[in-house]
Amino acid sequence: MGQISEMQAFVRVVEAGNISKAAEQLDLAKSGVSRRLAELESRLGVRLLNRTTRRSSLTEAGKSYYEGAVKLLMDLSELNAATADANACLEGTLRLAAPLSFGLLHLSPAIDEFLGMHPDLNINIDFSDRHIDLVEQGVDLAVRIADLGDSNLRARRICPVSIVICASPGYLEMHGRPQVPADLEGHRILHYDIGTTPVVRLEDRQGNLHSVSTRPVIVANNGDFLRDMAMAGHGITVAPTFIAWEAVAAGHLVPILAEFCPRQLEAYAVYPPTRYLSRRSRVFIDFLVERFGENPYWDQFS
Repeated sequence: MGQISEMQAFVRVVEAGNISKAAEQLDLAKSGVSRRLAELESRLGVRLLNRTTRRSSLTEAGKSYYEGAVKLLMDLSELNAATADANACLEGTLRLAAPLSFGLLHLSPAIDEFLGMHPDLNINIDFSDRHIDLVEQGVDLAVRIADLGDSNLRARRICPVSIVICASPGYLEMHGRPQVPADLEGHRILHYDIGTTPVVRLEDRQGNLHSVSTRPVIVANNGDFLRDMAMAGHGITVAPTFIAWEAVAAGHLVPILAEFCPRQLEAYAVYPPTRYLSRRSRVFIDFLVERFGENPYWDQFS
């Protein structure tokens, strides 16, 4: 067994926290991962990990070796990516995480097309709007729609994500059409909640910010549900256009406060700074960037 495979097993155990989880992520038997670790330590003549039934921790020698191993594996991945035939089919398993709505509406057809190009590739995907720990879960990369801010993750921008404020024609006829952000305080608001406060933040054409505190009548952690509730006339929703575009194009939802824009977000492909990026991950990210572009198809409804 080669030292590279031993090193890969060691790095994955460190990041996963224990041998069992690392074995699951590597699609190997637990005994196989243990054997690779033992052979690596025998090769080096030093213990790298203090192992218990529940958790593995690095020795001093292990800490130093881990840092060097991650760099070496990243350099090797870079070398392989630069040398490999760009048209060669991909193999192995690509582990992804993606927001539920974006994943089902837009990533699903993209993956279908990608697998048609690379039929030997396997996909393992976690759909969730909650941000999971990529390292602990063994995820190769995640699609995240956000302002990454101070994130310690590595990221590549995929496409812009525009936001629209909208309501059904019936709701606006019954409750009136807001003319300025402050008018939202008196309206029925449908709030998307993943731990955020019910505040609508808008920016006018002069760059002035407007924050409106609201009392939502419906709170949910799924944008499709809120879109449907808005279509049914239950209130006003602030939604990404990738969720609302078809309803807006069909006239089931009407954009309001068009001169006041919610802050635009971005869709990113993110991965841990310590994780060497596989060729399959790189090719998939390139594919998404080209497929969605600077003017995604869901923003072409007007």
